Amino acid sequence: MASKITVGSIQIDQVRSFSYLGTIVNGNNTLEEEIRERIVKGNKAFYANRALFKSKLVSRKSKLKLYWTVIRPVVVYGCKTWVLKESIIQRLSVFETKILTKILDQLKKIMVTGESKQTELDELIKHRNIINYVKAQRLSWFGHINRMPKTSIVKKIHKLKPLTGRPKSLWEDDVRTT
Repeated sequence: MASKITVGSIQIDQVRSFSYLGTIVNGNNTLEEEIRERIVKGNKAFYANRALFKSKLVSRKSKLKLYWTVIRPVVVYGCKTWVLKESIIQRLSVFETKILTKILDQLKKIMVTGESKQTELDELIKHRNIINYVKAQRLSWFGHINRMPKTSIVKKIHKLKPLTGRPKSLWEDDVRTT
């Protein structure tokens, strides 16, 4: 049974996680649930547009542009603040490989010849994979934060350090290692 929090005369249910502006916020401050939901939404976006992606009338270049403008933004929404752990990188890479394999018919030939699917896929998308995109977005946000005045609330929050518990990977440290 969930406990209740009282604010004035109003009682509010305490929950483990909730969605705020399309992002899942939880008490553990972890991204796994958020990434899982983003991938589910990306799959829904793909299957909603499956007819376009399977059509022989649409060029490969157009299909890639559709992927980059329709599906990828759904998956990476809010990625500027993500700390990229290996498990998250793996899940996002698997998602992208799966979707691009379905979109690009040339990959069927690659799988038959036994060449490295990931290497060929990376060449087809010109190294603009989802992980590089997330890293570029985080770097952009990092620069934006650093240019803010010291009195900015966002900059003050960014400089906060956790008070208790095991130190987690800090976003800034993760961006600096990129």
